[in-house]
Amino acid sequence: MTSIRRLTIALGVLGATTLLLQAQAPAPAAPAQGPGVQAAADAREPAVLAACKVPPPGRGGGRGRGGAGRGAAPAATTPRDYTVTEIPGVIAAGAKWTEIIAVPGNNADGIIATKDHDGILMAQNDKSDVVKLDKNGKLTVVYSGLNTSGSLAINSKGVLFVANRGLNPSIDELSPQKKVLANKNGNGDPLDCLGGVLNDIVADSKGGVYFTMAGLLYANPQGVVTKYGENLQTNGIILSPDEKHVYVTNPKPAQEGQPAVGTLAVMDVQPDGSLTNQREFVTWQGGGGDGSTFDAAGRMYVTAAGGIQVISPDAKVLGMIPTPRNVISLAFSGKDRKTLYAVERQGADDWIISIPMIAQGPKGRGK
Repeated sequence: MTSIRRLTIALGVLGATTLLLQAQAPAPAAPAQGPGVQAAADAREPAVLAACKVPPPGRGGGRGRGGAGRGAAPAATTPRDYTVTEIPGVIAAGAKWTEIIAVPGNNADGIIATKDHDGILMAQNDKSDVVKLDKNGKLTVVYSGLNTSGSLAINSKGVLFVANRGLNPSIDELSPQKKVLANKNGNGDPLDCLGGVLNDIVADSKGGVYFTMAGLLYANPQGVVTKYGENLQTNGIILSPDEKHVYVTNPKPAQEGQPAVGTLAVMDVQPDGSLTNQREFVTWQGGGGDGSTFDAAGRMYVTAAGGIQVISPDAKVLGMIPTPRNVISLAFSGKDRKTLYAVERQGADDWIISIPMIAQGPKGRGK
């Protein structure tokens, strides 16, 4: 056999092998489209952004799970050891977290207490559902067919809202009516044009909703959206029980020689719902900052790196409730509202955990 023939046969075998491998290789995945896909990851979003009157400054939002880090230190790969120390009036020494249910995928966020305090409601990005988790760990779908549903909020009058994070994000009322409250910013652009991810929401008694999306915004009861604040790296948001103040997380990343710092900014609420007088409320070491809630005594609870920071009404850090994994959202519910629920997040999956408290959640609000 000549060298030419050997080369020809070898090339033929190589070509056949290549064709076989090509036949066995999986086809490229189709471009992602929602529902169940956040706007920033939707293949159709570039066309939406190209039509913005004011283009976004750039998509933020970290890993596309609903915020810039969602509480932001990397999650522990396995549950870590922890010891709860006493915080007077808040939690007893030695209290333990109970894992209620594992929720595969990005399917637990923005939790709030149910009206009957039988459990919690949670939004499911991947499934575009809102589900109820009752005290026995049973899941029931209560709203479906949403657009990558993210955070939930319920006001003091019982009106329930959801943040839809899919293409053309929106704040929707779910109950007592099902309708869009806001899906445009102040100049008529879709909310996509703000940049960032539609993160968290909190509802006031007037029928408006404060939300975070590349900053701090308010959708008034007529759906008109206005942006407030300066130099805010927002994620979590909460409205004070008396509705006089809005608090947002505003973390400061680690700098050379300086550790990361968690920060809450606060603004004063005016009679029309507008916000003024931005200032720093409190800082803590370790960084992070995401979902938050109040108790009946006015103490604030903020998910952060390593656990939950407990903050007094006069801006003192009272201590931290450590958690087995990093947590992103929390709410009081259960009998007498003395159970604190939280969402753990590790990699691509979520867990719901709970712990008994001395403190009691506020009455008349979802959180």
